Amino acid sequence: MSAISYPETNLESGASVASRGAILLYGIATYLFFLAVFVYTIGFVGGFIVPKHIENGLPGDTPSAILVDLVLLALFAIQHSVMARPAFKRWWTQIIPAAAERSTFVLCASALLALIVWQWRPVPGVVWEVESPMGVAVLHGLYFLGWGIVLYATVLIDHFELFGVRQTIDYAFGRPARQTQFTERSLYRVVRHPLMLGFLIAFWAAPVMSPGRLLFAGVITAWVLLAIRIEEKTLVEAHGELYEGYRRRVPALLPRLRWWTGAE
Repeated sequence: MSAISYPETNLESGASVASRGAILLYGIATYLFFLAVFVYTIGFVGGFIVPKHIENGLPGDTPSAILVDLVLLALFAIQHSVMARPAFKRWWTQIIPAAAERSTFVLCASALLALIVWQWRPVPGVVWEVESPMGVAVLHGLYFLGWGIVLYATVLIDHFELFGVRQTIDYAFGRPARQTQFTERSLYRVVRHPLMLGFLIAFWAAPVMSPGRLLFAGVITAWVLLAIRIEEKTLVEAHGELYEGYRRRVPALLPRLRWWTGAE
């Protein structure tokens, strides 16, 4: 991807300093908001600690609950799919500062995730239930492993750039925007989308799977599979044969058996 060039500004100007400082504060505040929503979501999906989780909430009839939940998930998926596209970014950065583009994406995504947590309607029932204490422990372990993979994957691709903080820091200190580089290391040598794999592991690792959580996991899984196809078209356009070769070598989500066994 090409670097975004920030317009030249006079650092001695009070207005310029204020603008840069405001964008930096915006980026940091947005990140802290994301972090709070992210941590709450871990409890929300797994039903741990938090008062409002995926199995409780406003009572209602099942058809209405499913409709509300589908609308909430659709809003989240549409926002991600639209705002992440290069054409939208080019249009959007004519309205907002380029340095704040990623933070704004994160803010919108976090707000919609918070809306899901707040307005989610439970769909009671049991699709499956694991009664073995060992099985329950394993699934809980997989649940937190999934979230751990998500976090680690963001670190591998520059956590603070992914969530817009680095862009606002660079802009605040007058540094040019950094060009995104293609990297292949650690988990990204095993699967092309470890972040998405982590989400899927966490969402499906349920000792008790209710219809509501099944709906959540199923819709998110369908969106992930579609989003990967769309995102990879963008990556091919940005990196060309470099990414095409990567796609031929590395699977999207499921590690190849030969990697685990060390076979050639």
